[in-house]
Amino acid sequence: MAKILKWILMIFGALILLIYAFNIEYLIRGVRTIYLTGNNTAFISDYEYFDNREIKSSDPEPWALHKKYNKIAESEILQKLNTDRETKSFLVIKNDSILFEKYYDGYDQNSISNSFSMAKSIVTSMLGKAIMEGKIKGLDQPVSDYFEQYNEGLASELTVGDLATMSSGMKWNEKYYSVINITSESYFTNDLRSVILRQKIINKPGQGFRYSSGDTQLLGMVIEKATGTTLSDYLTKHFWEPMGAENTALWQLDSDNYGMEKAYCCIASTARDFARFGKLYINKGKWNDEVILDSSFVELSIKPSFEDSPYYGYGWWLYNYEGKKVFTMNGHRGQFVISFPNENIIIVRQGNFNEKGRVSNGSGDLYKYISEGYKLAKSIE
Repeated sequence: MAKILKWILMIFGALILLIYAFNIEYLIRGVRTIYLTGNNTAFISDYEYFDNREIKSSDPEPWALHKKYNKIAESEILQKLNTDRETKSFLVIKNDSILFEKYYDGYDQNSISNSFSMAKSIVTSMLGKAIMEGKIKGLDQPVSDYFEQYNEGLASELTVGDLATMSSGMKWNEKYYSVINITSESYFTNDLRSVILRQKIINKPGQGFRYSSGDTQLLGMVIEKATGTTLSDYLTKHFWEPMGAENTALWQLDSDNYGMEKAYCCIASTARDFARFGKLYINKGKWNDEVILDSSFVELSIKPSFEDSPYYGYGWWLYNYEGKKVFTMNGHRGQFVISFPNENIIIVRQGNFNEKGRVSNGSGDLYKYISEGYKLAKSIE
């Protein structure tokens, strides 16, 4: 028995040495955070296992409740979809009033949940604000103005606009269920800045869309440097507080103290507060009488950046539902803020699972949430 234990300890020790020797110590954190909690990928309450920085709420502005609030039953299709996909929050807002909201599994209007990549739309909004303030000169400003690593070769052509449209040409392989890859490393590392700065620009920037969390993370690093403050504090000051968010949110960090926010993901907040970004963009950057974002930046954000990828603008996903314009914030596992700008309808869904598909051909859960949420909102007319 003693020999067996000795061999187990030796093997375990050798594995630890190999992990550190090959610079993949992030795996230890990943195993502890994901696999030992019974998951096989990041999950909506995993913010509890990371350091976080607060995005503070100071002067809440609650949503109005529609005169028909929760008097309209969800369809059988929507009910089954929410049950099967383990939805936690489902919200429909019509003309700035909550028409329908439902929570599941102990969640309520104050429950926070991981945004995952919905945060990319928020970070791009922060870019627009930094340009408004003159902290960043414009979309054509070179990234090399902030990081000398981008002074030479193709990297010298990289602009902040390229990062916002995910056209950096960065070497990046986006995977969510593989342990040893750059996406996992960026999620579990305790030095996210260094991980991003060692990624090479291997294709000419600005030529076409290619989904990359690395692009948004680097954009967040530019905003951090340009504004001289943390992303959480900048978001608090220029969006969370003036937009009257009802709850303090959390933004995951790579480490404590001077840690970096995971700019490409991981803002834990409520359905009601995420919906505010849909309203902000429907209102072309205005909140009540305050101009938070320049309307021209908002318009640019919700237009296709490249002809061969008409589904993506500057941090926002773009669709068409039965001839109606739709723009969305999308996140892993089916986190959605869906906006119909011409009809002033916002749909929010948070939950555990999502069946992927293409909105253009009516497949996948996003299309179903768009369709069912829209029908519910229009049923009062």
